[in-house]
Amino acid sequence: MSLKITLVKSTIGAIPKHRKTAEALGLKKTNRSVVKEDNDAVRGMINQIRHLVKVEEI
Repeated sequence: MSLKITLVKSTIGAIPKHRKTAEALGLKKTNRSVVKEDNDAVRGMINQIRHLVKVEEI
């Protein structure tokens, strides 16, 4: 199963750790999406920045 992750809020006001997590997921600009494989590592990263992203299962 895969996850579609969309950055819905800007990382400008976010703390540096959250900014780096978003970039590690491949999210650099607002309203851009990436598709990642569903595993524990990706789920943990999403959980850390859940206030900045929207997640859909595909």
